[in-house]
Amino acid sequence: MKQTLPALLLSIFVFTAATAQTSGSNAITTVTDNNVIILPDSTRELIERLQHMPNIEVGKGVTFRPNNNRFEVTMRFRMQNLLVFSFDDDLTLTKTDARVKRLRLRFDGYIYSPKLVYSIQLGFTFHDAEELPNGNANIVRDAIVYYVPNEVWNIGFGQTKIKANRARINSSSALQFVDRSIVNSEFNLDRDFGFFGEYNPLRGDGFNLSAKASITSGEGRNWGSSSKGGLAYTGRLELYPLGRLKAKGDVLEGDYEHEEQVKILLAGAYSYNDRTGRLKGQRGALMPDDAMRSMGAYFVDFILKYRGFAFYTDFMGRTCDRPLFDGEPSAYVYTGQGLNIQTSYLFNRKWEIALRNSTLFPDREIRPLAGYETRNQTTLGVTRYIIGHSLKVQADLSYDSYGERDPRIIPDNYNRWEVRFQLELGL
Repeated sequence: MKQTLPALLLSIFVFTAATAQTSGSNAITTVTDNNVIILPDSTRELIERLQHMPNIEVGKGVTFRPNNNRFEVTMRFRMQNLLVFSFDDDLTLTKTDARVKRLRLRFDGYIYSPKLVYSIQLGFTFHDAEELPNGNANIVRDAIVYYVPNEVWNIGFGQTKIKANRARINSSSALQFVDRSIVNSEFNLDRDFGFFGEYNPLRGDGFNLSAKASITSGEGRNWGSSSKGGLAYTGRLELYPLGRLKAKGDVLEGDYEHEEQVKILLAGAYSYNDRTGRLKGQRGALMPDDAMRSMGAYFVDFILKYRGFAFYTDFMGRTCDRPLFDGEPSAYVYTGQGLNIQTSYLFNRKWEIALRNSTLFPDREIRPLAGYETRNQTTLGVTRYIIGHSLKVQADLSYDSYGERDPRIIPDNYNRWEVRFQLELGL
């Protein structure tokens, strides 16, 4: 529930003044809610100043808005505290990871007009701010301005997520598991700088659709200049045959809103990155000897939600005409496909059980370098929602396995088991 701070302070000072003893020429008479209250001159001046303060609202974040409504800013933060234990095939503890995985500060709002919207997000942990291969700092995650003339379409300029696959569009604060799948980690496009647009022509309970597109630098977030590279072109089409999901359910994992009717999302996306200098397009290490490659990425998503039950399927892959590099056997563009399937059920908006299976299929010429024919990870997760996705406790157990692996790259005692525990808190 939102509370306007000036009104709250005004009520407090009026009540305080009403209970105080006042007399003489320093007191005035004020009528409030049909009650006569005697206020000293100093209190009256303070109240007048409060009446001219900007509006500050406390709700989903803290919102600051001046009385002239010429701009608005909402400040949010969130953190993820993570504990991980890794075990080999003999269940011997081989690694412990304890850290603040994500710590982010976000500012959203508008300036000049509600049609001119901005979003800024900063990350402060090593996971978020790891130095880029070209030496640039990496603290800025989002910095974009949108022009939103109406609810049908918008266009943005700056840096933000590329709207390609469902799992990456979802915020890391809205996941059913401690983190995204190994398939998403390999193939997602992450963030980039450029122009972004969305078109949402339909609303209501019937058939709906949405189209998203972007033209970006192709080198990823905070990269800066590139003397040789081309651009990345991405398009995504989303179909909602039974109507939109409740409360942005298409970007929140699990059926927290408890859809009373079956809701489905079917989406596809394709991205072409022309002459990028990084091994994963917008991500990864630099290609050797200043080499450049063009690559394509494709994504298919399916979501079904109904009365606490949720089902997801993500299929994605990467193509490249020349994924290998002469004289550099350790460097390659990972081409191939990945399939992710997950399902869950939410009990009374408190406890959720989720199961996910993720498989990577590298192309034949990549397998000797990747060290395996296939990689599979199965994860069982439990989430306790305290305040939705804003305050939750998560734990999951994962099992990794490989098909026809090369022991020189994937040794016999590789970590098969992983137990993770995470506390998510956001304002």
